[in-house]
Amino acid sequence: MHMADALLSPAVGATLWAGTVAVGGYASKKLKKRIDDRMIPLMGVLGAFIFTAQMINFTIPGTGSSGHLAGGMILAILLGPHAAFLVMASVLTVQALFFADGGLLALGCNIWNMGFYPCYLVYPLLYKPLIGESQNPGRIVAVSLVSAIAALQLGAFSVVLETLLSGKSELPFGVFVLLMQPIHLGIGIVEGFVTAGIINYVRSARPELLESMAASRPLGASISLRKVMVTFVVLALITGGALSWFASTHPDGLEWSIEKVTGKGELPEQEHGIAPVLKGIQEKTAFLPDYGFKPAGNEPKKEKAAPAWPGIEAGTSAAGVIGSAIVLGLILLIGMGIRSFRGRST
Repeated sequence: MHMADALLSPAVGATLWAGTVAVGGYASKKLKKRIDDRMIPLMGVLGAFIFTAQMINFTIPGTGSSGHLAGGMILAILLGPHAAFLVMASVLTVQALFFADGGLLALGCNIWNMGFYPCYLVYPLLYKPLIGESQNPGRIVAVSLVSAIAALQLGAFSVVLETLLSGKSELPFGVFVLLMQPIHLGIGIVEGFVTAGIINYVRSARPELLESMAASRPLGASISLRKVMVTFVVLALITGGALSWFASTHPDGLEWSIEKVTGKGELPEQEHGIAPVLKGIQEKTAFLPDYGFKPAGNEPKKEKAAPAWPGIEAGTSAAGVIGSAIVLGLILLIGMGIRSFRGRST
């Protein structure tokens, strides 16, 4: 669901940028009251895992489309809404800057669509009331499914609204929404089961973590997170380093919907204004565009061939490992900065 800059007007992109920055400031202020040395590395490790998980597109049978894990519900359940939003913002920022995944003008929209809805709407208003104090595995599966589907549906509908407000007449509201919502329902079902599996693992390995997040209280000093963090580090390395080779080659739900409406998977890039300026910046910062090595400067351009499956490429593995390390480092810096400000204010 990573939007490209071509889908947005500068006004809509800037508005969502402003909204995202405001929510990020609010999240930092609220997190400052309960962040500790134990939560910061957990945030970093989970962010690294979500980064690599988003690299793997899975095929939606019978559609010719694919989807990938968004991860907002996983982060919200394991970290609470404020830390989860900052982690998701970090993941999407690294993807846009260093891997050209999603546009820079669209970055505010992407953070809003994949971060705000699961963290600040679905988690507090749906997941927490439905799950209550229960740690029953079956209930976790059911509530995770409902929550993941709701978060994806809100995000997909928001994409449609953002293109409508941007005046993209190539994507008429009625047709676009009738394609976006069903395909993201299928993606949401898969995400729901993955979310439930991860939450049930944490429930069996360290139930106190879920209890602390549900009660919005700091992690107790007696709670050991080593097993959980080692598991997610290993998962991130395996997922980014090898499983990413097996990502579906079908277009994702957004690209598929655009192609069904317009006959092509993307809209023409904007030639004037802020969009080409931001694209030029992204071309300079993205050292592994599309999660692969850049072609040599003197290498002649080749016609784009159909992608192979599995895509066993060193560049993909490097992107997975390096990207997860960048996300981990960025989140650790953010966490330590928030903790430092808390120390000055007390």
